[in-house]
Amino acid sequence: MIHIASRVPEPAVRRLTATLYGYAFLSDLVLLYPLYVVFFADTGLSVGQISSLFVIWSAAGILFEVPSGAWADVVSRRLLLCLAPLVSAAGFALWVLVPSYPAFALGFLLWGAGGALVSGALEALVWTELDRLGAVDRYARVLGRSRTAGVLGVVLSGVLAGPVLAAGGYPVVGAASVLACLLAAAVAARFPEHRPAPDAAGPDDDGDLGWWDTLRAGVAQVRTRPPVRAAVLLVAVVAADWGALDEYTPLLALDTGVGAQAVPLLLLLLWAGVTVGGLLAPVGERWGSRGYAALLGLVGVGLAGGALLRHPAGFALLAVAFGAAQLATVLADARLQGRISGGSRATVTSLAGMATDMLIIVTYAGYGLLATVAGNAVAFALTAAAYLVVALVLVTRRRRRTAVPTGVAAAVTRGPD
Repeated sequence: MIHIASRVPEPAVRRLTATLYGYAFLSDLVLLYPLYVVFFADTGLSVGQISSLFVIWSAAGILFEVPSGAWADVVSRRLLLCLAPLVSAAGFALWVLVPSYPAFALGFLLWGAGGALVSGALEALVWTELDRLGAVDRYARVLGRSRTAGVLGVVLSGVLAGPVLAAGGYPVVGAASVLACLLAAAVAARFPEHRPAPDAAGPDDDGDLGWWDTLRAGVAQVRTRPPVRAAVLLVAVVAADWGALDEYTPLLALDTGVGAQAVPLLLLLLWAGVTVGGLLAPVGERWGSRGYAALLGLVGVGLAGGALLRHPAGFALLAVAFGAAQLATVLADARLQGRISGGSRATVTSLAGMATDMLIIVTYAGYGLLATVAGNAVAFALTAAAYLVVALVLVTRRRRRTAVPTGVAAAVTRGPD
């Protein structure tokens, strides 16, 4: 059960949130992000080899996701958040020092491992600390702002990558990326962390379990508790669809007839929408089931309409849809955290992350088949229709109060079911 204090120690909350926002920003301020595909091609890799690297990357995320989540429930989560950017930095350094297919493959394995160390550990640490400070009702807005900080890091990396590449080539771009990761690790050391002692655990806590028992407890919680299982599935479906579609937006931009030089501008419009969506979490967390279903409907209609318009103006609709999708993802994650109990919080969160990664891979495959038959715009629109299906399911299951996210405040008042 979640406890709400009468007074929130604001300096402690500010320290937590400032550290979180700085960490999110620096973790995504990687100048290799907008250039690594071009880097691989310049090194001589074929399209097939580059695609195989993406498969390795996705597989690494799935492989490491849940084990690292259980690890985050056993050891210091702050320690894992410090290690994660260092592991990624090692992969980036390997790319520029030994540019070759084996080095790129090993680098993606390290990058996938670094991402898995963060997933689960970060959400669990932030929720636990806000709960301790009596400010857990702020989780959605804090998470939304941290996602926005990450988006700003991505945007700035896109702005800086070209000039830095022109000035010093790929070695300097790689060095700047490694430096950002080192700074992120230093910032992570400032995260507060207060783990409850085993004898102070609540009645639903898993106590001082080892790694294997913690992993089993997290899996059991998803398997045996329908509210938790439903929240995990909601996170996976909501996050995976637009996460996969994002990779195809450059193709949509080219389909509108603009030149290649205009594609980054249209994509920048999408990132602006994502930024706004993260900042709207304080508004969205007050919505009930109807509001959340309507939000998913907006995502589906906006994505499909923007793609089928086949005009640069359609990217305005896509920007709105991407912003709504970011907001829906933040709210779904907040709902999941409100459902989890016991000492396996990071494990359960990582299970949601693994489910998201698996759905993304399935979406890639389905999109490829649809695009081959019907074209890029139609494939985009049909894939986005998944949001309309989920919205319909949520509305038809209103008789079960745990079937939909009814707002973070309500979840905090009730505690996990």
